[in-house]
Amino acid sequence: MNSHTISIDFPSDIFLALNETESEIKQHIKILMAVRLYKLEKLTIGKAAQVAGLSRLQFETILSENEVPISNLSIEDVTADMEKLK
Repeated sequence: MNSHTISIDFPSDIFLALNETESEIKQHIKILMAVRLYKLEKLTIGKAAQVAGLSRLQFETILSENEVPISNLSIEDVTADMEKLK
């Protein structure tokens, strides 16, 4: 898989203020971005998990912890699917 690097500048004391390492903050940012892109329906759950650097199951757990639905199906979608099965 090819990847690109994006640099973000932070004040030098941010790591002390957050009491986290650079790699921990980087991982948090990747997860937050992946969750947001998934919520906006810009990425599938599999691609969002890939952006976050997590397995799909790990990403689904993060979604659940943040009360983000794992499925984007509406009641109408489910009802239509049920009608097709009859």
